[in-house]
Amino acid sequence: QVQLVESGGGLVQAGGSLRLSCAASGSVFSVDAMGWYRQAPGKQRELVATITSGGTTNYADSVKGRFTIPEDRATNVVVLQMDSLKPEDTAIYYCYAHLELVGIKNKLYDYWGQGTQVTVSS
Repeated sequence: QVQLVESGGGLVQAGGSLRLSCAASGSVFSVDAMGWYRQAPGKQRELVATITSGGTTNYADSVKGRFTIPEDRATNVVVLQMDSLKPEDTAIYYCYAHLELVGIKNKLYDYWGQGTQVTVSS
């Protein structure tokens, strides 16, 4: 039905930058919100940043001022620009989409990407 394809991620030294991108495809009628969550080993999945279709962004306190979701993005694509990375940002990052499917009106569904590893070395 819907695929979330992530790209980016990798290994970077502390203080460096990485850029994650995620594209939603398939039976997508409209996107209400997209964003990123992350899960570090032994920890629960947590919100990193989200953006609504209207352009409203929400960031976890731990990433405010360092991570950004650019508003000038392609349709059904979410980008996460990560600057000033810290070792504690090391985690698997998951793309998230809250969207309406083609042919199913007035109901929103949640989809997740498979995750991409981000490792920040000290």
